[in-house]
Amino acid sequence: MDALIQCFSSIDLTTLNATDTMERGRTFAENVNRFAALYPQMPSVAAICVYPALVPAVRQTLKVPGVRIAAVGGGFPASQTYSSVKAAECAQCVENGADEVDIVISLNYFLSGNYEEAGREIAMVRKALGEKAHLKVILETGVLKTKDAIIKASFLAMENGADFIKTSTGKLEPAATPFAAEVMCCCIRDFYQHTGKRIGFKPAGGITVASEALEYRSIVREVLGDEWLTPSLFRIGASRLANNLLKDIFQEDLALF
Repeated sequence: MDALIQCFSSIDLTTLNATDTMERGRTFAENVNRFAALYPQMPSVAAICVYPALVPAVRQTLKVPGVRIAAVGGGFPASQTYSSVKAAECAQCVENGADEVDIVISLNYFLSGNYEEAGREIAMVRKALGEKAHLKVILETGVLKTKDAIIKASFLAMENGADFIKTSTGKLEPAATPFAAEVMCCCIRDFYQHTGKRIGFKPAGGITVASEALEYRSIVREVLGDEWLTPSLFRIGASRLANNLLKDIFQEDLALF
């Protein structure tokens, strides 16, 4: 039960549809407000994750202390735009109220072997966000194909300012996999041993039921230890998972999110 509750508290409650409206953003925030009022004994989700245009609506509506607002930026999900545009979009997300920004590593550069340019873009965004906002870098591990490529992308992101590394956008298949998660967590462990800096880990894409969430939690615990099992270092990007976890926790279908 404690593990299920901990997974719930690590959720980035996510809506990333082309049809999302400002009202959708407000509804997501209202649902989080309502849950906190109905179940004060439970922790809230870690964050609400939306497209940049919805950030103001979420910021105006969200009332629960500690729940962060995350935006997907940098030309999400393809990341196929100009570096200056990526940096400007991410900076505006923070100006409009985002606490965190999720970007996709520039696969056009990375897959071409231009690692320097891929890293430079991450560093540009890191600088544009300032010191207060967190940066999550999505590796899109499903298209990286090999363990070596996942390792290379993980270190590239961490060395250029990522606060979290994240498996996937959820827009391409395969999305999150236990294999990629274990490789990424090993990279985070090695980076911490060499630098003393703790980087967070976020699996995302296709994680919908408790057993899947618990599997990723187990990987984090086994590779990185219990100190990583906190929303400051472990997140799960999901939309349907929250309700499914609550169903297992309360043994009834609450359908609050």
